[in-house]
Amino acid sequence: MSGDVIVRMWEVRAEPARFGELIAWVCDTALPRIEVEPLHIASEVFSSTDHRLVVISKWRSAPVPLPDPPAGLAARPPHTWDFAQVDR
Repeated sequence: MSGDVIVRMWEVRAEPARFGELIAWVCDTALPRIEVEPLHIASEVFSSTDHRLVVISKWRSAPVPLPDPPAGLAARPPHTWDFAQVDR
């Protein structure tokens, strides 16, 4: 990755009974909205056994935020962090 690439980590905890719905919303609605952006490079989705979802997206600068999940799917608001690769 070049120095201008930004990696955004977006994490949210689902309401346990609605975990499948949250995964479907992320994959079918939220990601398609950002993947068409010209600065988007790639995205990956990860899940955990404690009903968390993490989206890792790579951008050529200026990441576009994922929309907030629909009411009732998330146990709390999502958190985001931006990272840049460290040269070593």
